[in-house]
Amino acid sequence: MPASIIPSLRYRNAPAAIEWLCRVFGVQKNLVVPDESGGIAHAQLSCGDGMMMLGSVRDDEWRRFIRQPDEISGAATQSIYLVVPDADVTYERAKNAGAEILIPVKDEEYGGRSFSCRDLEGHLWTIGTYDPWESAED
Repeated sequence: MPASIIPSLRYRNAPAAIEWLCRVFGVQKNLVVPDESGGIAHAQLSCGDGMMMLGSVRDDEWRRFIRQPDEISGAATQSIYLVVPDADVTYERAKNAGAEILIPVKDEEYGGRSFSCRDLEGHLWTIGTYDPWESAED
C-alpha cells in the first residue's frame, strides 16, 4: 500500500537538490516538472513505498507559511526519516557529499542504526535501518 503521508520541501536550487538527494540518499525520481525560470514547479521522489514532493522556493501564497532553514538560524520544526538498507553506507555518502552531520551513525536502543544530518540546503534528515512498519506488524 502506498504511503498516505507525503512530506513536501522547498529548495532554492531544487534541480541541484534533486540530484543530490538521488545520489546521496538513493531516492528515485518519479516526476520532475520544470518551471519557466529553470526551477522546479513540482517533483516527486520515492524510496521503497514512500514518497516526498519538492519544488523551488517561490513567492506565492504558500511562502507566507514556510521558511527555509537558513532564514530561521538553521532551526527545524520537522524532519524526514528515511529507511535505508545500510545506514553506514549512506552515512559515508552523506559525509563525503558535504552533508552537515549532526548525530554520527550509531546503534539505536529501539533497534537499527541511524544518523542525522542536514542536506545541502539545511533540511533535517534522519537516515536509518529501523523500519517502524516492521515493528507495527508484530
